[in-house]
Amino acid sequence: MGYFRSAIDKMASYVPGEQPLPGTPIIKLNTNENPYPPSPKVMAALQTINGESLRRYPDPFAKDFCKAVSETLGVPSDWIIVGNGSDDLLNILVRACAEGSDRQIAYPTPTYVLYRTLAAMQPASVIEIPYRQDFQLPIAELAQTQAAITFVASPNSPSGHAVPLPALRELAKAASGVVVIDEAYVDFAECSALRLIEEFEHVMVLRTLSKGYSLAGLRLGFGIAHPNLLAGLFKVKDSYNIDAISILLGAAALRDQVYKNACVDKVKASRQTLTTKLRHLGFTVLESQGNFVLATPPAGNAELLYSSLKQLGILVRYFKQPGLSDKLRISVGTEAHNQVLVETLANLTRSS
Repeated sequence: MGYFRSAIDKMASYVPGEQPLPGTPIIKLNTNENPYPPSPKVMAALQTINGESLRRYPDPFAKDFCKAVSETLGVPSDWIIVGNGSDDLLNILVRACAEGSDRQIAYPTPTYVLYRTLAAMQPASVIEIPYRQDFQLPIAELAQTQAAITFVASPNSPSGHAVPLPALRELAKAASGVVVIDEAYVDFAECSALRLIEEFEHVMVLRTLSKGYSLAGLRLGFGIAHPNLLAGLFKVKDSYNIDAISILLGAAALRDQVYKNACVDKVKASRQTLTTKLRHLGFTVLESQGNFVLATPPAGNAELLYSSLKQLGILVRYFKQPGLSDKLRISVGTEAHNQVLVETLANLTRSS
């Protein structure tokens, strides 16, 4: 007998983007972190951490953070569940709702690869429905799966497109299981599906502080849904899945919307500039509502460009999988970093 369950032996691990050692002189545009620092109010709150707050267990339900979410988004505080990043909540959902071939997981592809990994860990069968060429949501096909969970990332990674609210509403009406709308990148988008939680008890919206709030290193996310849906998820979550520091700093971040919105506006402006410059170099670039763009090089040599950029101290994301192997996903950096990237790509494409 081996050490692991057969499902674990068979599965492929999720491969995160490369994380260079702190202080490494590199332009990091591969994991969609916000290029700007967290709110000064977050850094001020960090200075208030004392030994007593570390000695005690944290609030298992992160009530102060939930209060900040409630104040910011106008949702009841008992409609919120907090996780160690939204990935933790994805894991909780799969553990609570999916199982084998009787309780399957469905989602449109290409999308966040972790959905597939979590299903394999459970294990639960997956049904992957390809997006149409124009990235319209395949509503009928998803609904016909009768899946226990349907994941829809909006905005989606790596494509960057957002699913229109009417399409998500139509999916919610047709789906029999839980519909999870993963809004990790919603701060950079034009609209949200948050209102759907009031219309449908089986809809959950996920958010994270990793992107818009510049707190990827904190690992803090939250889900919003009807209490009847949350009740089963609370049974599955770890007792103390959020630490005291994250609760404190996350609440401070949410309560500084002025700073967050100012950073988001800078990223959105840089996203448009980067898109324009890449197109001038001959890249095909999809319109994005995330803090990244998906770009196809004119010569289709994405893997070579990825390797060449890495050797020159610039990290972008390359996915060696069908439908994406000729593309690069590029996080939006500061204006200075974006300019270095564009100049380097200009030199590389000119010499290739």
